[in-house]
Amino acid sequence: MKTNMEDIDQLIKDTLTQEEAKFYDKLEEQNVLGMIGGLFTGKNKWIVILMNIMTLIFFGLFIYCVVNFFDTTETHELLKWGIGSLVFLIGVSMLKIFAWMQMDKNAILREMKRLELQVSSMASKL
Repeated sequence: MKTNMEDIDQLIKDTLTQEEAKFYDKLEEQNVLGMIGGLFTGKNKWIVILMNIMTLIFFGLFIYCVVNFFDTTETHELLKWGIGSLVFLIGVSMLKIFAWMQMDKNAILREMKRLELQVSSMASKL
């Protein structure tokens, strides 16, 4: 199957102009680190930076709540610090899920651009 996909990619590159081939090469699959780096490009990079800052703040508050949870002996205080740590841990998780969804969105957009390029190259041949 892998050789079949490589053959298809080569056929597509052969039909493209040089400029289109360079653009097509930029649309290759990325590894996880490449996807994370892709979050910090584009119009919404300020949101990603803000999300990472908030993630660090929430994680710090989570650690603070956990430390206070283990330092207290009263039931009321245990509930307060336990619920606080749970809330901040859920906050960190939600922000991470949002980042993973953005990475998935970028991968889908990249594949759509590859398909558009393939369709336009096939249309120009017809």
